[in-house]
Amino acid sequence: MGRIVLEKVTKKFEHVEVIQPLDLTIEEGEFVVFVGPSGCGKSTLLRLIAGLEDVSSGDIYIDDQNATDLPPAQRRLAMVFQSYALYPHMSVRKNIAFPLKMAKLDQAEIDRRVAAAAEVLSLTDYLDRRPGQLSGGQRQRVAIGRAIVREPSAFLFDEPLSNLDAALRVGMRLEISELHARLKTTMIYVTHDQVEAMTMADKIVVLQGGVIEQVGSPLELYRNPRNRFVAGFIGSPKMNFIEGPEAAKYDAHCIGIRPEHIGVSETKGEWKGSISVSEHLGSDTFFHVHDTGLAETITVRAGGEVAFKHGDTVYLSPRPEMIHKFDAEGLRL
Repeated sequence: MGRIVLEKVTKKFEHVEVIQPLDLTIEEGEFVVFVGPSGCGKSTLLRLIAGLEDVSSGDIYIDDQNATDLPPAQRRLAMVFQSYALYPHMSVRKNIAFPLKMAKLDQAEIDRRVAAAAEVLSLTDYLDRRPGQLSGGQRQRVAIGRAIVREPSAFLFDEPLSNLDAALRVGMRLEISELHARLKTTMIYVTHDQVEAMTMADKIVVLQGGVIEQVGSPLELYRNPRNRFVAGFIGSPKMNFIEGPEAAKYDAHCIGIRPEHIGVSETKGEWKGSISVSEHLGSDTFFHVHDTGLAETITVRAGGEVAFKHGDTVYLSPRPEMIHKFDAEGLRL
């Protein structure tokens, strides 16, 4: 259970088409991430699947049933929002049980489901606390627990980690990935953070302006981006782009090279420049090189032991086989 198919789905707000006609299939048990810049339509697309927004045209199928006109409660989907949306006066136990109470399940079944969800999420010792007595990560787990007890066909996550600090984000990212491995339930996850997308997804859907730019596995998008937008959005630090005569050497309007595919030396190389900023991160060092005459800045990823500093002259050597070529429309050649 949990196969979701979108056929020629669109969404308009007045005269603005925020989701242009798109087709998408999410297979049962997949972890699919919608990613893109703010305003690209990823949250709107999630809300269309959830039934929180009406489609302007097209059809949505959930487990082979046309769910286009079904209300949210009949779609067997559970949504976890950016805000935890917990009831502050209720205990964790009652917050998790709330959708089951509303569905009028018997108390024994409610107790069973709450206990099972609490065990999966390591919340058993916190069931009698209130949300105000919990950390941000624990509150987010309560919100996820409230979704789990519904035993849905799919979970929908709308930027669930954006309110957490950096350390908690990493921890919760791992917890959600482990949860998916245990439950094997379809999950659709919306984020603007491409690192979250790369580390969590079975399949990534890259959106821009209400259009799907590319769908594929994280490594597929990283190694074989369809266009310049995907190439620049996926990967951290971002791909370097170079236009002009240097690109023309490769019969391209623009070439792209990732920071880890550029060698750096103090003696020889293809491109000469000077270090503007060095970011030492222990295992890695990122060098930002300017005055190359190619681009405003070229970013290079090197080993943590490389010790160039501000103002040093360096020589850069891109790996020819790792250069990406794009035409004037930004499509990959």
